[in-house]
Amino acid sequence: MPASNTRALAKGPSLNADAIVIDLEDSVAPNAKAQARINALAALGQNYGHRLRVLRVNDVDSDFFADDIALLKQAQPDAVLLPKVESAQTIIEVDRILSAFNDSVKLWAMLETTKAVVNANSIAQSTEQCPRFTTVCIGNNDLAREAGMQVGSDRNLLIPWLMQLLLAAKAYGLDILDGVYNNFKDIEGFHLECEQGAAMGMSGKTLIHPSQIDGANKAYSPSAADIAQAQQIVDAFALPEHAGLGVLQINGRMVERLHLDMALHTLDIAERIKASS
Repeated sequence: MPASNTRALAKGPSLNADAIVIDLEDSVAPNAKAQARINALAALGQNYGHRLRVLRVNDVDSDFFADDIALLKQAQPDAVLLPKVESAQTIIEVDRILSAFNDSVKLWAMLETTKAVVNANSIAQSTEQCPRFTTVCIGNNDLAREAGMQVGSDRNLLIPWLMQLLLAAKAYGLDILDGVYNNFKDIEGFHLECEQGAAMGMSGKTLIHPSQIDGANKAYSPSAADIAQAQQIVDAFALPEHAGLGVLQINGRMVERLHLDMALHTLDIAERIKASS
């Protein structure tokens, strides 16, 4: 949500999203940055319930970054989103800055340039040195623009790049959020992209309009059948007679203990959805 749009910001605490990103960067014109910071400070002081309060600042090399950091000291969001991250050094440097005044704020990074794709592994690995770095957000629009790539509805040309980012994030235990879908009136195309991202293993999707929330929630939430199957796996491994077994046969399917971990994760998601509804 643009921090310059107070009408949009007012809706944030009531939207059925997991996180609300208040933006000081691309969606705010240079001459509106100062007022946007005032708006962001007021907005971040509201009660967002279960929703994470995330502040997207301007990039570290911009003339606006120092003032954004000063705002962070006051606002204390749940996470700060860094745009245009191209190296691990950026994560390490911002972590050092944040550590001087806040131990709890998380660090999210937007990977949206060709250098970010090339350096994805080292960027993701920096979480070992900076535990507050928890989440990667894909900037697919900027990636495609910088590459001069024409991206169709199936994203077939972009997918190899996305999978490099996905692999790096998964290797180091980071959440990774698929990029935005610009045409919020194209419901069918949006749903297909959500399903594609979920199938790829994305943790979720960034959105640009409230009308996209329900579709994203549906795509990234376990279905009733998924939950029932997960519960069946958990119950089967919990039986005393199965305590020492690594593999079970459930309804004609071989199920290993790695599937138990996946089932527990599914049930955890389902419980969190239930608690937040």
